[in-house]
Amino acid sequence: MTETGARRDVVIVGAGPAGMTAAVYSGRALRSTLLFERGIPGGQLNETDRIENWPGFAESVSAPDLMAALRTQVERLGAEIIQDDVLRIEPSDSVHRVITAQRVVEARTVILAPGSRPRELTAEGAARLKGRGVSYCATCDGFFYQGKSVVEVGAGDSGLMEALFLTRYADSVSVIVRHPKDDPRAIRASGLLRERALAHPKIRFLWNREIVAVVGERGVAAVRVRRLEDGGIEEVPADGVFVNVGHLPQTEFLRGSVPLDPNGYIVTDARLRTKIPGILAAGDARIDAHRYAQAIIAAGEGATAALEAEQYLSELPGRRSSNSREGG
Repeated sequence: MTETGARRDVVIVGAGPAGMTAAVYSGRALRSTLLFERGIPGGQLNETDRIENWPGFAESVSAPDLMAALRTQVERLGAEIIQDDVLRIEPSDSVHRVITAQRVVEARTVILAPGSRPRELTAEGAARLKGRGVSYCATCDGFFYQGKSVVEVGAGDSGLMEALFLTRYADSVSVIVRHPKDDPRAIRASGLLRERALAHPKIRFLWNREIVAVVGERGVAAVRVRRLEDGGIEEVPADGVFVNVGHLPQTEFLRGSVPLDPNGYIVTDARLRTKIPGILAAGDARIDAHRYAQAIIAAGEGATAALEAEQYLSELPGRRSSNSREGG
């Protein structure tokens, strides 16, 4: 059933950098704003150690601390954050319905910022050993590999950040790279991260290789890799495997209600509007933003989506144009 007084000007799905920044802007506009988040507000950044490229910080900043501060700002500006799982969106010509596991809320505008989840390693044995040596969160599990040898799969920004983080604990970190060393596509990370990783004494790169199997019974003992230049197989001893090979949009709940591309990303125009009036999208689950997967880009998109939502609300025919936090 619909909650009494549950109609909101803005309902935001997802409380990562995009969703919470959208809530900051909607709150400052004095719009009644509700965020739904199935987990802990902060999204993927809760599983990241430090951020070095957030504007305004001379030194790196703790990612969880930054997200906690953003949550405080959101709540100070009047937005409400509820931990609940959004099951589906029911669009209409006027007021959209947001159906969650516990409630139904009516929304004049909806900002979709559900984010993404890690893409899992498909090599033989990886699924069986997930949580027993195969990890998708270095900041969660790195501590358990003190004095051990680990493998990092992924050479983008996130992958090399994880590799550098793991050197705090592990004796050695082997980074698997699918391209030859001189291939421009080999390391997709920024120049600073690339230089730091290449120079680190605990990190070695295994070039032009791919993992074909994770070996072990009760835990990881090694990874089996294929040399792509000749097809030869070799075994690399390892106590743990950390995977960072991209993400998948968390948009299953939108199928059939909001346009998605073949890969599940939310389709919008350049102003972050979907084809459904009053429904916008921002962040890593949106069709263009996922190319970069940067917190600052997601935050910027959240601000843009909120500004677009405000413009939409102010132009609704027959609606109050004055800002209000009152439901109904």
